[in-house]
Amino acid sequence: MPSLPELEPGTLPPGTAGLRARVRSFLAEASFTPRCDSWLTGADPAFSRALGARGWLGMTLPARAGGHGRSPLERFVVIEELLAAGAPVAAHWIADRQVGPSLLHNGTPEQQRRFLPGIVRGECFFAIGMSEPDSGSDLASVRTRAERTRGGEHGDGWRLTGTKVWTSGAHLAHAILVLARSERGSERHAGLTQFIVPLPAEGVTIRPIASLSGEHHFNEVVFDGAFVPDALVLGKPGDGWRQVTAELAYERSGPERLLSTFLLLRLLHERGADPRALGRLLARLWALRQASLGVAGALAQGRTPDVAAALVKDLGTRFESEVIEAARDHAGAEPDPGSPDPLARALAQAVVQAPGFTLRGGTNEILRGIVARGLGVR
Repeated sequence: MPSLPELEPGTLPPGTAGLRARVRSFLAEASFTPRCDSWLTGADPAFSRALGARGWLGMTLPARAGGHGRSPLERFVVIEELLAAGAPVAAHWIADRQVGPSLLHNGTPEQQRRFLPGIVRGECFFAIGMSEPDSGSDLASVRTRAERTRGGEHGDGWRLTGTKVWTSGAHLAHAILVLARSERGSERHAGLTQFIVPLPAEGVTIRPIASLSGEHHFNEVVFDGAFVPDALVLGKPGDGWRQVTAELAYERSGPERLLSTFLLLRLLHERGADPRALGRLLARLWALRQASLGVAGALAQGRTPDVAAALVKDLGTRFESEVIEAARDHAGAEPDPGSPDPLARALAQAVVQAPGFTLRGGTNEILRGIVARGLGVR
């Protein structure tokens, strides 16, 4: 039986301690209310611009593309500190995490010049159009259609028709990266193409989807013949599946898959909760962090550790829910979003978001299928 790909425990390069200290100093002076799951629920465009001004967005993009030429491990340090503090990073999150690298690897020079500088400055936000109604995490079942059109007042291009759901931050985004089926009758993993759709756009309707708390983070995005010129096709037509699976390594393996409830864990420690329960959680967190660092190291070497990333996401999101259960058992507080007690507020935020932990970025069942294929048993 084939073994899993090698994944060395991650180690941070020299100099990251100073970088970590600078981020902590910035956070100590910044004005924001910490919250759980801040990479999804905490959007503050001004905070995003402040990070961009300090060189903490587009860190891994090369200087020729307007980035800072830093390593994925240096970016890991910055992200880890922002998430541990519960900082409001949701506005720029998708653009910085996966759209920037995808534009770098698949975009045309014109696309890179148009979008990457704004991403690096924290002024250009993206949404991702992947999930669809009744499809769950089965990306290969995409039904949004892209139909070729030539001539006319807009020139050559494509018209998109279909619906995307659970589209985080689409109401704030300046563009959405859409996966659509561009070849009728193609095999499930073939005939898919990615399209960049600037927002707002004719033929695109964004409707809010309220969460259990009544907050607005998700959206339904409907495409009704929206036109996309050839110049905004990302990569090659028909190559969308390869591009998307490469992006998912960035989406599934980062510290956000471990730290969505870290604020709650920290508050439990400050409250003096059961040290045995805290010890068990912290030991798990440390092991998961080493695995996540290992994936970041593999990305730094130019590899695409999709199987390892799936493992990190599966284990990490289950750990995040275990933190909530420990808080319920040991916090001595009830979830209350309006409470003056920060622990009660954090617990309320975490409880509401928890149902999505093992769904977003691919359900755990889908992820285990990826691991099974990597082992050669499926």
